[in-house]
Amino acid sequence: MRKQKGFSLIELLIVVAIILIIAAIAIPNLLRSRIAANEASAVGSLRTINTAEVTYASTYPAAGFANNLATLGPGSTAGNTTAASTNAVLLDSVLGCSAATASGAACTKSGFSFTLSGPTTTPISTYNSNAGPITVNQTGTRFFYSDASGVIRYNLTAAAASTDAPLQ
Repeated sequence: MRKQKGFSLIELLIVVAIILIIAAIAIPNLLRSRIAANEASAVGSLRTINTAEVTYASTYPAAGFANNLATLGPGSTAGNTTAASTNAVLLDSVLGCSAATASGAACTKSGFSFTLSGPTTTPISTYNSNAGPITVNQTGTRFFYSDASGVIRYNLTAAAASTDAPLQ
């Protein structure tokens, strides 16, 4: 009689079932971790926008605050390092994308869409910046807002505004 080597079909099915159970437990946790990382990145980006706005207003007092993200970024020229009031080089080309030349036009970073708006009359005395998940419940679950006060606020269901709760 020959001696058989290898695993039986039952043994292989048991191993596959165990692997599937472990995957079913791990995958939702990985997705929640990615959402938390995207939201932390969005909050950090709003802080960066606030800092860039204060720097811009200090550097160009006749202009006041910037009213779009492209003004704070490097402009349309890749690798631009020469600052001007139209492209202050205070944000990188991802957050200060050249597509955001109009007030309220969006730039995307880490699963969030960022907008910056303000009045058009100079000097601009205030601004509003928003960050919203590109796909709700996949890239993020909260919407964020900040303005000239520097306080970052959030909303769970819609675009955040100045009346929403501040982050703790």
